[in-house]
Amino acid sequence: MTSTSAPQELIALGCRILAFRGLAADILGHISLRRDDGALYVRCRGPHERGLLLTEPSDVHPIPLDSEPAPPDGYRAPNELPIHREILRARPDVEAVVHVHPPHVVAADLAGLPLRPIVGAYDIPAMRMALDGIPVYPRAVLVTRADLGQEVVAALADRPVAILRGHGIVATGDSVQQAVVRALSVESLAIMTLRSAAGPTLPSPLPPQDIAELPDLGGGFNDTLVWKSHVAALEHAGLGL
Repeated sequence: MTSTSAPQELIALGCRILAFRGLAADILGHISLRRDDGALYVRCRGPHERGLLLTEPSDVHPIPLDSEPAPPDGYRAPNELPIHREILRARPDVEAVVHVHPPHVVAADLAGLPLRPIVGAYDIPAMRMALDGIPVYPRAVLVTRADLGQEVVAALADRPVAILRGHGIVATGDSVQQAVVRALSVESLAIMTLRSAAGPTLPSPLPPQDIAELPDLGGGFNDTLVWKSHVAALEHAGLGL
């Protein structure tokens, strides 16, 4: 997926969307985007930190992929930078990484409720991610070292999203837009999982004949249009850039 927006603006918008939709409380969470020169753009905390909901493009800075981060004075790279670095090193198919703390995903996992393909047309991308399996990294630690980042990579494997137990998620994509929308879809599925678990029995996964009827609507629909709708909602709420 391509975009005419500057990387800093895309990351700032992505952070605002995730916070506005309840996936990133206060200052916790970050998005990165691969650069062509062996570096990555990532949201950093700065001298005027106001949380993800009010992220500005000026909070996004290039960080080397393989050497000591050196953001401008007053800014600090995320403590969990190894999440981004190790995924981008290991997965050449990934251009963007989201790390946030969606509460319903965390709650469902802690309750022992796996995210299964229980919804269909309600959220087809979520169904497909669940159908293929959403892996879980079983340690509730801050991923502040390369070896821990590599453990996350091993848990993620070739999947687009992984749950970090008692912590949050990582979501990947070929763009900031796709990674953000995938994070939103996983939280949406977790909400339905928790709500449906309140009944006397857990819902069954979709039958194969129903899955076969659900089309892949493509990135232009699943990612681009959904992203634009969230940007529009930000603007409507007075939170656009």
